[in-house]
Amino acid sequence: MKLIIQIPCFNEAETISITLAALPREVKGFDKVEWLVIDDGSADHTAAIARRHGADHVVRHTSNQGLARAFMTGIEASVRLGADVIVNTDADNQYEARDIPALVEPIRQGVAEIVVGARPISEIEHFSAAKKFLQKLGSWVVRTASRTTVEDAASGFRAFSRDAAQRLTVFSDYTYTLETIIQAGQKNMAVVSVPIRVNPDLRPSRLVKSIPSYVFRSMLTICRIFVIYRPGRFFGTLGLILLAASFVPGLRFLALYFGGEGHGHIQSLILASILAGMGIQTLLAAVIAELLATNRKLLEDIRYTAKRSESAAPASGKNTFALVVPHRPEKPRAVTRS
Repeated sequence: MKLIIQIPCFNEAETISITLAALPREVKGFDKVEWLVIDDGSADHTAAIARRHGADHVVRHTSNQGLARAFMTGIEASVRLGADVIVNTDADNQYEARDIPALVEPIRQGVAEIVVGARPISEIEHFSAAKKFLQKLGSWVVRTASRTTVEDAASGFRAFSRDAAQRLTVFSDYTYTLETIIQAGQKNMAVVSVPIRVNPDLRPSRLVKSIPSYVFRSMLTICRIFVIYRPGRFFGTLGLILLAASFVPGLRFLALYFGGEGHGHIQSLILASILAGMGIQTLLAAVIAELLATNRKLLEDIRYTAKRSESAAPASGKNTFALVVPHRPEKPRAVTRS
């Protein structure tokens, strides 16, 4: 069995050597352990430093594509390289690499397809009280949306089985953490959490530039996933709310009309008609969205089958580079260096 540890990077020249130095070369249950670095269009010497410090494979984007795309590039490259299990970790050495064996063990034992490392949020000193609260609140929202038991939804320290990796599709350019969990839950994958440790902070987070911005973008991600994977429920609920709201001004007008005071209250009737029309149109949209969702599921099955066929004969080699053209990361140009 082969384990590939992937590290998405963007201008991590100061920290990538520290992160690589902590990674294991041997993990129980695996014949090979390889390191894959995804350089997301860095302007510094991240790729060169990664190669110098032992990275087996380096994949480069020609320009910055964002964390989510860098993550997916790594997942796809790992599958092509023949990984049976993929571990994702951060380039700032936030997560304790000695916990990798515990992270992959549920997959190795066949009891999970995705494992998420749960940080001790309450004990992390550089997290403010507001950030700790929002992390816990966000994880609760994701657990509810995904119907999983993930304790730390924002954790980037996670492991994927080969099959799970081939089934994932990330639509967001911002972050993969919430989307992959919700998507896994909607696809009925086995997702578990294991406790992990963290290292001292080496630099401020680049993803969380401000708490309000992070919360807003995370909520947009959650809503988008619901629209994609539960369109009937999303639009159906919205349509029923609009229909229910139309009864309020409608009943008010009828009460006034039969009471002999209907003259001059035509606005209530107009508002009720508008709300009812919007509700019916939204319910119709729910039906169409469900039909489109069925078509999407069929396309995902075709994509999954195609990926399994493509990876039947995985590539091999050391220091594999992929220059990914901006806006078309799904078609990398691979160049092998000796």
